[in-house]
Amino acid sequence: MNPTFLEALQKILEKEQYKIAEPMSSHITFRVGGNADCYIKPSIQQLPEVLKLCKQYQQPFMVIGNGSNLLVGDKGIRGVVIELGKPASAVRIEENKVIAEAGAMLSAVARQAAKEGLSGMEFASGIPGTIGGAVVMNAGAYGGEMKDIITSVTVLTQEGEQKKLSLEELELGYRHSCIPEKEYIVLNAELQLLFEEKEKIEARMEELKQQRVSKQPLEYPSAGSTFKRPEGYFAGKLIQDAGLRGFQVGGAQVSEKHCGFVINKDHATAADVDCLIKEVQQKVEQQFGVKLETEVKYVGEF
Repeated sequence: MNPTFLEALQKILEKEQYKIAEPMSSHITFRVGGNADCYIKPSIQQLPEVLKLCKQYQQPFMVIGNGSNLLVGDKGIRGVVIELGKPASAVRIEENKVIAEAGAMLSAVARQAAKEGLSGMEFASGIPGTIGGAVVMNAGAYGGEMKDIITSVTVLTQEGEQKKLSLEELELGYRHSCIPEKEYIVLNAELQLLFEEKEKIEARMEELKQQRVSKQPLEYPSAGSTFKRPEGYFAGKLIQDAGLRGFQVGGAQVSEKHCGFVINKDHATAADVDCLIKEVQQKVEQQFGVKLETEVKYVGEF
């Protein structure tokens, strides 16, 4: 890394906010992947300055949240990884409106809303991602999606300008938004919820938690549902019907509990996971003529 860039970065951030040659396996829920050249955790206020520096010194960068939807290559990530996490996780509640910064965990925001008697985020209470990541991919579960509760999202453009996008401008669809194509960075989201009795909200959240525990392999590292739902099918059912339950490559395995999940069963590498995913895609297409598309995003060098 450019020493002058690092010096300039250290003038913006506190010592605990940056790390050099940081293992990405510590920061993604799959628990695989090589090192990031530079790993930083800025606040929302520090972010524009950080981006300006990256551009000034021609340092490539990428922004992540909780890393719950990523597969990082074994050779790591060149340049700067910017995590919008704890320093960028403020939450404010006004009446039935929630304004949450990009680094706030969905589960924490859902719990906070429930305490205020606000319903609508129950579906998100078990998703292990951040608000920013959830907006980018229109995260959803159990019949709910982010598009059901978002009213607007504030983003930072590549030019360092802040823009407020309406629900329509976000172009939210199944696991899709306009944000990656336009290279925006989510700063915060405004959510509109409904008043409800706290006991009812908490009961619904507990019910969904029990469903997750009984049906998902939460005891192993993974990135959640590995594949998008193909139109007219369920990915997990296709994989099961292809005889791939428990199929393993190295330390990576198709979960025996839920075939839609690829898990890090035993010290898997990113190469193991990648190879397993490709084998599953090939076998399912051969048997059923259905192309499985990954929900998991590949980043870094493989």
